[in-house]
Amino acid sequence: MGSPIEDKNTQVNFLKQRLNMFIDVLDAIDPEDTDLDDIDRLISMLDDMESKCREFNNREVGESV
Repeated sequence: MGSPIEDKNTQVNFLKQRLNMFIDVLDAIDPEDTDLDDIDRLISMLDDMESKCREFNNREVGESV
């Protein structure tokens, strides 16, 4: 693992890249061939992004205290 991302602009760029990757995966999925593993992978990607958002938010709250 790398060092924590502390800079707000870097955090936003990181999340934008993750969101773009998610959109690329969605665009590449063929609805006719999608199975539960594909759906689970998408949910996992969303969970990871949500977790990262919480992590970034908690860092900002902790810094201002």
